[in-house]
Amino acid sequence: MKRVCNRKHTDINLVPNTTVHASPAKANTAWSLTPNGIKAGLSAGDAFAQLKDHIGWWYDWSPTPRKTGSPIGVPMLWGAGTVDAQDAKRYAQFKKLTSPPPYVLGFEEPDCEGNGSAGMSVDDGVYQWEKMIAPLKVSGTKLGSPAMCKQADETWLAQFNKKVKTPWDFTAIHINKDNMAGVQKDLDHYWNTYKKPIWVTEFACVNDHNTFTPCTDQGKINTFINQIVDLLQNDSRVVAYAYSNGLGLGNVWPMWRNGQLSPSGQTYLNAIRKYH
Repeated sequence: MKRVCNRKHTDINLVPNTTVHASPAKANTAWSLTPNGIKAGLSAGDAFAQLKDHIGWWYDWSPTPRKTGSPIGVPMLWGAGTVDAQDAKRYAQFKKLTSPPPYVLGFEEPDCEGNGSAGMSVDDGVYQWEKMIAPLKVSGTKLGSPAMCKQADETWLAQFNKKVKTPWDFTAIHINKDNMAGVQKDLDHYWNTYKKPIWVTEFACVNDHNTFTPCTDQGKINTFINQIVDLLQNDSRVVAYAYSNGLGLGNVWPMWRNGQLSPSGQTYLNAIRKYH
């Protein structure tokens, strides 16, 4: 039975006329899988101005992440265009991409249904992957796998891996845990199963034991952020990571509040700028 995910991701601060700072993929075929050589990244764009000097990449779940600055905006094909109007819009935008990006992210939680998850069958995922994403690989784009909502107990990606013809270059994963033992378990699962470099495209402090309960204690959140940043920075299997700014994560975790960095956001900034 599929777990229903109630988090919803929205396109934040999409500015049509700003410059996309992502060079064509053909110029970057020799690049590492760490954008700009900086592991730290950002999901959504509200705190971009505050973090841009300390992150190598960012994304907003859309095919057209646009901000002025050196961090690379990474496009995503969120779903098959059938979930809702936003999914359909993103799908249509992805079809219109005219130049191959250095990196691209696969589907958003296709193994779950509900707001914020793409809810796709494995066969549909394989079809859309080969049709929409795989052709970019020929031009040098590095492909990120679909990211699961079920983490270490996932089965969708395992089936997808057996059926897909075009392999991904790095495994995109989500980590919703409240301790480093849980984080390590997720990393171990994806590394041991797929043996490919890992992008943690979303991490958040969440108690996921039989439910999905975001952390609310600021002290616990601060400790979690500092610990996970240090862990991901020092784990050679992880080549990129990003703080989750999806909805449904409570009132304390979100890094942007009332037009400025929240205490949680400031903690993330302090944690990553030790490394860049």
